[in-house]
Amino acid sequence: MHFSFIIPVYNRPDEIDELLESLSKLDYNKPFEVVVVEDGSKIDCRSVIEKYKGKLNVSYFYKDNSGPGDSRNFGMQKAQGNYYIILDSDCIIPEQYLKKVEEYLNVEYVDCFGGPDAALDTFSDVQKAINFSMTSFLTTGGIRGGSEKIGKFQPRSFNMGLSAKAFQASKGFGNIHPGEDPDLSIRLWKLGYKTRLISEAYVFHKRRIDWNKFFIQVNKFGKARPILNFWHPEYKKLTFWFPTLFLFGFIVSILLTVFGVYIGIEVYLFYIIVLFFSSLFVTKSIKIATYSIIAVIIQFYGYGIGFFKSFWNINVLKRAPEEAHPELFF
Repeated sequence: MHFSFIIPVYNRPDEIDELLESLSKLDYNKPFEVVVVEDGSKIDCRSVIEKYKGKLNVSYFYKDNSGPGDSRNFGMQKAQGNYYIILDSDCIIPEQYLKKVEEYLNVEYVDCFGGPDAALDTFSDVQKAINFSMTSFLTTGGIRGGSEKIGKFQPRSFNMGLSAKAFQASKGFGNIHPGEDPDLSIRLWKLGYKTRLISEAYVFHKRRIDWNKFFIQVNKFGKARPILNFWHPEYKKLTFWFPTLFLFGFIVSILLTVFGVYIGIEVYLFYIIVLFFSSLFVTKSIKIATYSIIAVIIQFYGYGIGFFKSFWNINVLKRAPEEAHPELFF
């Protein structure tokens, strides 16, 4: 296998600098390629790329803004390798990453894989709390990279591998964002390709977001899921409703307290306590554990109302996805 890293970037020269620095330190003694695709940035990273010309086999392409999915497709079309590894620009790669990927694929080859994300000690407390909320079994069931127990694993495009063969057969990512990565996974399954989690192929994902940006992100995740269910109804699951049901259940629990019924609110309080101590065990920080509760509330609220709004538009009002939610399409 000849690996090509595909990295779209948009107005983030500082991030691409950190990412390329980590790639230059990989413990891997075979040739690999790095393809950076500038997606119409106003603040480009040309000077950063020049800095690594002697350290990495790096190619740089500038194109008009057309979104991350199309930029990844563009990068894969330009790449020289036969196995592509797609990264977000806000990732930092551990030294053993590529060696772990190759070891796994040599034993159990698949045409598409995904890996988990983790947090570095240098990340902010908010970043660590958001990382907990997005990866904990208590919130997402581990489906974002910690477990394969819930259905088939759907790789996420911040850390995803795809063979050239699978890319050519599937035509790569669609024009929805977010949601382009599970859409690609499902289309690959329909074509007969398998996906796998490589648990040791983790990346440090900075998630360059504050609370407001986190809400916007998870709200879009919620809006995208009913569209994916509409496109691929055979893969929809009841679990996708959980954040919405969690939100509605909380509202009902509050209303029931007016009538002296407290069991519902006690269940929610118990869940929050479990979340706190779970985060405390993982992060060893009371502050981050407290922030984790905030992150989970934002995550469930943002995703839950986004999912319900999109479900209503798509399934009840029968509106076309592009018409109902143009903000999700490039």
